[in-house]
Amino acid sequence: MIYLLLKIATKMSGEMDKPLISRRLVDSDGSLAEASSEAPRVGILGTGDFARSLATRLVGSGFNVVVGSRNPKRVVGLFPSAAQVTFQAEAVSSPEVIFVAVFREHYSSLCGLSSQLSGKILVDVSNPTEQEHLQHRESNAEYLASLFPTCTVVKAFNVISAWTLQAGPRDGNRQVPICSDQPEAKRVVSELAHAMGFLPVDRGSLASAREVEAMPLHLLPSWKVPAILALGLFIFFYAYNFTRDVLQPYVREDKNKFYKLPLSMVNTTLPCVAYVLLSLVYLPGMLAAALQLWRGTKYRRFPDWLDHWLQHRKQIGLLSFFCAALHALYSVCLPVRISYRYDLVNLALQQVLSNKSHLWVEENVWRMEIYLSLGVLALGTLSLLAVTSLPSIANSLNWREFSFVQSTLGFVALVLSTLHTLTYGWTRAFEESRYKFYLPPTFTLTLLVPCVVILAKALLLLPCLSRRLSKIRRGWEKDSSVKFTLPMDHTLAQRTSHV
Repeated sequence: MIYLLLKIATKMSGEMDKPLISRRLVDSDGSLAEASSEAPRVGILGTGDFARSLATRLVGSGFNVVVGSRNPKRVVGLFPSAAQVTFQAEAVSSPEVIFVAVFREHYSSLCGLSSQLSGKILVDVSNPTEQEHLQHRESNAEYLASLFPTCTVVKAFNVISAWTLQAGPRDGNRQVPICSDQPEAKRVVSELAHAMGFLPVDRGSLASAREVEAMPLHLLPSWKVPAILALGLFIFFYAYNFTRDVLQPYVREDKNKFYKLPLSMVNTTLPCVAYVLLSLVYLPGMLAAALQLWRGTKYRRFPDWLDHWLQHRKQIGLLSFFCAALHALYSVCLPVRISYRYDLVNLALQQVLSNKSHLWVEENVWRMEIYLSLGVLALGTLSLLAVTSLPSIANSLNWREFSFVQSTLGFVALVLSTLHTLTYGWTRAFEESRYKFYLPPTFTLTLLVPCVVILAKALLLLPCLSRRLSKIRRGWEKDSSVKFTLPMDHTLAQRTSHV
């Protein structure tokens, strides 16, 4: 059995990126062709959606598949013709590897097969619900192992969907976590996963099964905090802009500008969120460097809040790019608005009534040209950062190239965004009319964190600090030194390893 698995895995190692269920494996009736009689035999207990997809993938990968069912005549038409559908007792008699594709509450119904299953490898593919995961202290795989102590239970394939099994693995869903108490059983299932086109990942003993089963229950766990942060910033800046640009004219001047809420207000808020999020990507790095300089060592852990912040920088940066891209799209839509056309007509009427034939203001023209150019450059640089963060692109870069793009070009994007914001503000921060309800213009608030980051970066580039930080990151520690002393006794020196 193991030899045949290795043989199939070796034969298919050069075709890992190709769909394993190809057209040449399909009969005229739409079912998979018969596998070779020498192919290893794999059993499946269960007839649900996952079991059917699993049987399709196994047959397409060159295995002989036998499916065990309590009523084989009723479900035989749901499986490929190459798969044998029979009763459970017969299905588990010959295969050495058996997939258990039934729910946890039905495990006890399999206890009658204990004698036939003795010594075999059971692959548990089940997943609990969130309520079941919290209710049961042991994993489904551990529970299955307690019911069948004479079997070897392996937890695997629970993170793979039925659709992935049918359509074929892709880069994003290729990995299959595997855990078991028996290394040999893990090796067999790993070779089987390889033959199916997946990438097995060893997650240790069966005690890790609870963690593996929790993986499908998480909904973007690394995005939760960054998404809440982005949403909180959006609500804050939207409320702030609403107070200044809509509520103040309505209260003080009796002007109705609520039409700005769906588009103009959103477009004013998005760049604020994108700009602050981008600065928050590089702020924890500055804090970490300052902490290392203060401690004089790199061998002390960062505080948990800073460590988590550092781990979420990628997600924060991608959300910054998302908001910046939306801002660019909203800005393109601004001239299409009916209100914008009305403003142009009103401006033309005012020009005619005031007998002004020329309204060209050189300063405003140059300001807008520079403002838009810097915005395009900032968005382009930010796009490069977002593309480079994709695993397929990042894997093609060495560490120096990746660090240059994410660190150096990322800081360039922050500087360009700062210049873009300053050009937009120009002299508005010094005009009294801009302080509505005594609130400063929004762009002045967004400049606070980025300017702190840029100033901190400039300080860290000073030779006195950059050299010290470089020494610390190469292993140097303040007020300590490593001394190597040779033993006085020559015989002891011969028995001592000087590494």
